[in-house]
Amino acid sequence: MALLDEGAKGVYVIAVTPFTEDGALDLPSTDRMVDFYLEKGATGLTVLGMMGEAPKLTAEESRIFVRRVLARVQGRVPVVAGVSAPGFAAMRELSDSVMADGAAGVMVAPPANLRTDDQIVSYYDMVARTLGPKTPFVLQDFPLVTNVQIASSVILRIVAAQPSCVMLKHEDWPGLAKISALRAASDKNGGRRISILVGNGAMFLPEELSRGADGAMTGFAYPEMMVDVWKAHAAGEVERAHDLFDAYLPLARYEQQPGHGLAIRKYLLAKRGAIASGMVRSPGSTLSAADIADIERLVARQARRLKEIN
Repeated sequence: MALLDEGAKGVYVIAVTPFTEDGALDLPSTDRMVDFYLEKGATGLTVLGMMGEAPKLTAEESRIFVRRVLARVQGRVPVVAGVSAPGFAAMRELSDSVMADGAAGVMVAPPANLRTDDQIVSYYDMVARTLGPKTPFVLQDFPLVTNVQIASSVILRIVAAQPSCVMLKHEDWPGLAKISALRAASDKNGGRRISILVGNGAMFLPEELSRGADGAMTGFAYPEMMVDVWKAHAAGEVERAHDLFDAYLPLARYEQQPGHGLAIRKYLLAKRGAIASGMVRSPGSTLSAADIADIERLVARQARRLKEIN
């Protein structure tokens, strides 16, 4: 598989990590999940993300899971692995392992102790040196979780200084102005243009695409929504993209509940046959009967709306 580069676009689905009912890695479900995402049109996969329960895995489990995903993908799409870690030794070890197994690149979020612009720039200088020049990396900008605010000017400094930084995973909120600023810097002012894929459950995907994003790197129990919206927008069918997005929005909004969204997503993925169990490894939330009733109502309404517009 070719390495990740600045031209990446489309939908890189943030994969969940399937577990059995007793909390062990479910590798057969991992195969089914990969097949499901690819059948729905994913142009790439991202594993060991925050919604992939990466902090709950041991180092060995992380390597086993990524190796299983890569074996199932068989080079059909790029796979990015999250390697964020408190220390650089662990980051280097996991990065070297996944890249040797065939990953296309890695993703790194900033640690919560960074406070100034210069600290952020210095940190990603150390990231680039730790990973090495042959490992492309994604800068994950997710201040709602990391509590690290990275201004567009700081991102531009990192991009200018680190050729191996080839993608921004944009999850600032509100963040449309940041996308516009980054695109103005590259498209109008001659800066290096990197790929921008957006997160936050694709809650602003049509608007983000219009601002210059290249696609999405996030999760949703119906990944075909992101794929179809991206394809319609890329074809110039902007109103069609919005219509599709609107049909899925009530359920996407429900799935975005902080602390509860992963249980909802896994419940739906299990319902759709992508994984055997909706198990969320502890600590994690569980769904009540009322939650499930809400979800089933939203799914039924979504199906009716899609039938109306298709």
